[in-house]
Amino acid sequence: MRLADYAELTEGWSAAQRTALEAAWQEAARVLSPRGLDNWLKGAAALARMGRGEGVVTSWLEAAPAVAREVGEDVIPELAQQCLLFASRTSAAVIELIVATAPVAARRLGDAELFLGYLQLLNVLLGQAPRGLRPMLEHLDALLGVLTLGGLRRWALWGAQAHRTDYEAQARYFALQSPQALAVLQKERKGTLFVDIQRRLGMYLRALWGRDFLLRPSAGDGDAPTRPFIAGQVLHLPDALDDEGDVTAMDRYRAAAAHAAAHIVSLPRHLEGAGLGALEKACVGVFEDARAEALAIARFPRLGDLWRRLHDARPQGETAAALLARIARALLDPAYEDGHPLVAWAREQFETMPLERPRAAHALGLELAAQLRARGAAFSPQRDRIGPDYRDDNRYLWEFDPDAADWYVPATEAAPRQVRKYVSVMEMVNEVEVETAGDDAQEIWVCASELFDDDGTSFNAREGREPLPEPRHYDEFDYHLQLDRPAWVTVLEKRPKLGDPAEVEALLAEHQDVTRQLRRLLDALQPQGVQRIRKLENGDDVDLDAAVRAAVDRRLGRQPDPRVMLRTQRKVRDIAVLVLLDLSASTQDRLPGSERTVLELTRAATALLGQAIHQVGDRFAIHGFCSDGRHNVFYERFKDFEQPWGELAKARLAGMQGRLSTRMGAAIRHAGHHLGRVAAARRLLLVVTDGEPADVDVRDPAYLRHDARRAVDTVVAQGVQPFCLTLDPRADRYVASIFGPRNYLILDRVEQLPQRLPLLYTALAR
Repeated sequence: MRLADYAELTEGWSAAQRTALEAAWQEAARVLSPRGLDNWLKGAAALARMGRGEGVVTSWLEAAPAVAREVGEDVIPELAQQCLLFASRTSAAVIELIVATAPVAARRLGDAELFLGYLQLLNVLLGQAPRGLRPMLEHLDALLGVLTLGGLRRWALWGAQAHRTDYEAQARYFALQSPQALAVLQKERKGTLFVDIQRRLGMYLRALWGRDFLLRPSAGDGDAPTRPFIAGQVLHLPDALDDEGDVTAMDRYRAAAAHAAAHIVSLPRHLEGAGLGALEKACVGVFEDARAEALAIARFPRLGDLWRRLHDARPQGETAAALLARIARALLDPAYEDGHPLVAWAREQFETMPLERPRAAHALGLELAAQLRARGAAFSPQRDRIGPDYRDDNRYLWEFDPDAADWYVPATEAAPRQVRKYVSVMEMVNEVEVETAGDDAQEIWVCASELFDDDGTSFNAREGREPLPEPRHYDEFDYHLQLDRPAWVTVLEKRPKLGDPAEVEALLAEHQDVTRQLRRLLDALQPQGVQRIRKLENGDDVDLDAAVRAAVDRRLGRQPDPRVMLRTQRKVRDIAVLVLLDLSASTQDRLPGSERTVLELTRAATALLGQAIHQVGDRFAIHGFCSDGRHNVFYERFKDFEQPWGELAKARLAGMQGRLSTRMGAAIRHAGHHLGRVAAARRLLLVVTDGEPADVDVRDPAYLRHDARRAVDTVVAQGVQPFCLTLDPRADRYVASIFGPRNYLILDRVEQLPQRLPLLYTALAR
């Protein structure tokens, strides 16, 4: 093809445009097919007719062949079409920048579908953050150097939503000049991007198998990477991976690529999957994975070391997914010990299976599925993931099946750190004492040597106070963006004010009937120490009484009871509970027809609960919270786990006050932080509130509800069991969505709170 053949398309072009075309022709003719050249020139002609200046056309002539070289020439018509659509929505300078940076995006994304997704993102940003698009494109190379397409999308949409009305802040965000931009970037960045090691992976597979494999990235918009898969002889690997323990991201990529390549090499034709369910296919996949890896290890023994490092199944769990993961590890790792009979059976069968026959793995998988179904094991391909993440999803095994298919800037400037200076006795005596200094004092002097009063008590023990913890910053979930705003809220711990502990003692005396009822219930909760469980066929020791009865029955010609063993178990209670009180201003409201406030009833109920937990011997803490915007979530600890239930704790309860608002999500996260530091078999978080989450700087009532739900999910993932006791009679419309359908109780009659709260704990702590 010659350039002169396209004279009609270039008619009316300026001299500069013709010069640019002649300069780019040789490279374009080398990269593009005749059809691609035709699309390239037609795109240039369309942009020239658009009348937005010479720069757009010149950039197109230079950039389009480079894009085609990276992701294929099929994207050129779509790129031209998008530029024409952008013409009515933005300036020529921005369109020129979009075209000029397209090769950067194509090179960093490395896949045609991902590049088209990038163009869609630009289209969205033109509507949501038009002033942010240009600075983002100017930093595109740096952004895509640390972000995947999904990460770039989340980063950009976060900035567009957060600064949708503040154009100056929007421009600073997309130019990477704001702390929020760098904080979100740090949150979304990944360890190793696929495009950076794609060539090395290709050479690695060629060295192993002596042939080339096509490798493509696959993108996921969630936090977890997508699972590898094989489609059309192309190996699709996650677009980014992080290090995992002592396994580097590069080793994870090598493991995934080698496993997928082993499938292609060892399976000459697809398996027949007609009529098979999800469990049957999963079981066949476990044996086929093991077969492919065993054949590869026979040729390259060190591959076994690489794959075994990524298996972390343990001999526990009876679900189908857990058993299949245990079997997968047992078939690969001879040193793995697992006494489950199904695991032992699978290992024994695999050792005698002919590895050259894929049908043998197929038959064993069907037999394993039958045994799992006989055990009643349920399996869901959407919910259950089998084996380590380096293994592909095994869609390649079957014929076509539609069902198989270090930048960091803190978000807020750190507060000046309080200095504790240790001085000598003479320095302490000679300096002026500032008795009015509060918790915010910049410097506190501490005597290096202990001083004792005449009665033998030290001044530190009598008057000293530990410094308050540093403010803690927590993420907050924005349900509009479906993203966490990093370090968005600040929790400030404050010392509780002291009241008269006699008030709490009076409350306990007032509810003596409740105390007596609780004492009877709590006796049943007391740890029972060592117990002997009798009438067992398998146990630790012989039950002499049962053995004698069995011998007598046998002598009398009757069928003896075979359960003649017993097992000794130690029954102990190991539970830690944190009671989190909502201390917002609404707790100061008086009850209808009564002089008592919600806060007074909360104090009485908490005192009774503390007395009850103290009697049973469980570890417990009582904390409270209120808020005044996202920068001021106040948190008070009336009693901690290691503190006794005594006068100090009761004085703090007597002095608690209700004020401000209820930013519940941050308080739940902070309570989970404290519970996470307690070693206990069960950790219970009991939230007592009189209304839904709300704060002065949030107008959308659903915003803090969704964040509270995310906070509950976070503490559940940490092993904490949350439960909510709400005093709001209208809580049906929101509390279940926050805590779950079985993790809340609505108290219609608030005056019953002192009686119901301790009883609720006895039910939860069983």
